[in-house]
Order: sequence, then C-alpha cells, then structure tokens
Amino acid sequence: MEQKTIGVGLISVGWMGKVHTRAYTSLPIVYPELGIKPRLVIAADTAPDRADYARDVLGFESSTMDYQEVLAHPDVDVVSICAPNFLHAEMGRAAAAAGKAFWIEKPVGRSADETLSVVEAADAAGVETAVGFNYRNTPAIEYARQLVADGSLGRITNVRGAFFADYSSEPKGALSWRFIRELAGTGVLGDLMGHLADLAHYIVGPISEVSALTSMVYTERPKLPVGQGTHFAVIENGEMAPVENEDYAALLVRFGQDAAGAGAVGTLEASRVAVGPRAQYSIEIYGTEGSVRWDFERMNELEVALGRTGPTVGYTRVMAGADFGDFAKFQPGAGTSMGYDDLKVIEAKKFLIAYTGGESLNADVHDALLANRVVQAAEDSSNSGRWETVQPVEGTTSARQAV
Repeated sequence: MEQKTIGVGLISVGWMGKVHTRAYTSLPIVYPELGIKPRLVIAADTAPDRADYARDVLGFESSTMDYQEVLAHPDVDVVSICAPNFLHAEMGRAAAAAGKAFWIEKPVGRSADETLSVVEAADAAGVETAVGFNYRNTPAIEYARQLVADGSLGRITNVRGAFFADYSSEPKGALSWRFIRELAGTGVLGDLMGHLADLAHYIVGPISEVSALTSMVYTERPKLPVGQGTHFAVIENGEMAPVENEDYAALLVRFGQDAAGAGAVGTLEASRVAVGPRAQYSIEIYGTEGSVRWDFERMNELEVALGRTGPTVGYTRVMAGADFGDFAKFQPGAGTSMGYDDLKVIEAKKFLIAYTGGESLNADVHDALLANRVVQAAEDSSNSGRWETVQPVEGTTSARQAV
C-alpha cells in the first residue's frame, strides 16, 4: 500500500508532548489500512535538555528552543501544541497564520474570548484542528453514545457527571501556574469541567443554560521556585502565596430542547482536591427506557440498564469488546484492557483522517469553544447567582455527528 507521509512538528516536550509523539508513531501500526505515515520532523522546547530528548530519544529529526522554527519549517504539515495553558491561544493563532493544521491540548484559551480568537484564526486560514478531549474516544463512551443516538435509552431525561481528582489534594502542594489566574485562567472549571462538558455534548447534546457555584478549598499554597519541581511538588515550610482560582465547581445544567419542547437536565461536578478519587471521571446518562454509567478509573467497563420490568431489570456490567468503538484495533477481546495512551492514538487517527480530507470525527476548536462557553457561563453564574445562557457554537463535531 502506498503511504502518505505527514510531517509532524511538536511544541513542548513534556508529558503530553511525549504522549502525542507515541500516538503518531503508533498510528501506522494500529491503523495500517489508512496508509498514513507520520514523520517526526522537528520539536521545540525552551529547556535544552528536553529539546535534546526530543531528538535523541523520541526520534525527531531536529530540535529547537524556538517554537516559531517549528511553524516555519517547510516539511511540517501538522503541529502538536502541548505547552502550558497560557501559551495555547498564542500558539494556536500562530499555527493558523503559518497555514499549519494543529492538534492542541485543552483549554484552547484561558477564556471563551481567547478561544474564540483561535477559532476565528483557524477558520480564516482554513486549517484543520483537533483538541485533546480524549475521554470521548473511549470505546465504552462511543458505545454509550450509540445507545443514546439509536434510541435504546428512550428520551434522555437527566445526566449526572463528576470529574473528581486528587492531584491538588495536598495542602502543601506547590503553587504552580495552574493556580494563578493570569497563567491558567479558571481552576478546576477549565481543567476538568471543560472535559466533562465536552463529554456531555458528545453523548447527549449542547448545554444551553447553567447555574453554578464554586469554592476555593485551599486559599494559599507554597511558592514553587522558578525552574524547579513540577505541579506535584510538595514544599515543606515554603513561603505561602494566594491561590487565585477555584478548587471545586458544581453545575445545574439544561440541555437544548427537542422538537417536542422537552430537554434533558443534569448536574455536573468537578474537584481537583478530592481525597479518595484518583481520576474518577464519571458520567451517567438516564432515559425513559434505560441508562448507562461509566467511570474512567474503570474505563473498559460500562454499566448498562435497558428496560423497566422483568427479572433482569437493573445494571449489567459490560466489558468493552469488538462492538465498542475502536477497541478491536488495540486488543483481541473483552477483558484485555486499553489504556490512556490508546485514547490519544485514536485522537491522532481522527485528526489525520480529517487532515487528509476524510470525515471530520475529531473534536476541534469549535468543540473547545462550546466547552469554554459552558465554563464561562458557570463562572458568571457563580458570581451572579443567576442562571446563565450558554451561547451556541456552530460547526462542532459533536453536533455534526448527532443522530
């Protein structure tokens, strides 16, 4: 089979940059039928050791400390943007201006307006985009979405979602950029609630209204010395400084109405300081004929209830298998589990299919804008005490795939 070579550039060689790289290199192994061969052309990082790592270990042909060199490289067709949040919008606009398709991590912007600037730049340049909403690629989620779309659950009545993590549960955890508004924007709203909002959009449909409250569990944290440590660093007896964004958020949501004037409602919660859950990212979808429940900590399982009567009424635990999304591309049968990195391989596949002119099934910057507008409405509601409307977004891939 003749293969199409696609030149890849990478911006930022941290954990997520490595995940993107592994996804590109795995793609022709997992999906040989696509005839796509990613070529690792150039990577950029401001830390010399990480730039060297990209070349010497990850296998990029060259490396640089200036991301503009990635965008200017004539052999680069697509760019992965894996830098910290406060650089996303700048780099996304620059990639669009350079005519490069880009795969960017969320949140695309620190605010809805900042994300809109990236959407406008990408649309004006006509470049393909992808956004790292990886949870929608989980085979169990794809199957749940299918059950909703084909009516197996009946009319969807309510949704309950909770993205609870413990990565900031240590009070002496360092004051990294994630806690500083100028660098991160919102706190857990942008970090986890954006993921949950996209998952709800993908399975059920767009959120139209929000009523929210937020809280800051830890109001100060020890400063992280510049150039030292990570987000997970614990600092004893350090100089304390204020946390500037929220640790917890709870949303009441309404979804768009159907032709009969009925619409689903729901509750969405997110916490970065929970003690107990490690990465308990869960969503439950309830309908008039059944329901489904999923939890990322058991990502290869789906609890399914169909029907209201009979001896088998209630939940059945179903293991992901060949009927679930792209599961069979990774594992030979149910019970042999997929992992987080596999979801990024699926994400890379969707991105490069769209880039080469195929169907656009990838989450893109329009989906990111809709998620950001939910986050913005939540923050506005938390301040105002009122229900806030979520401004709709045209062109989301979740809407294009709706049945």
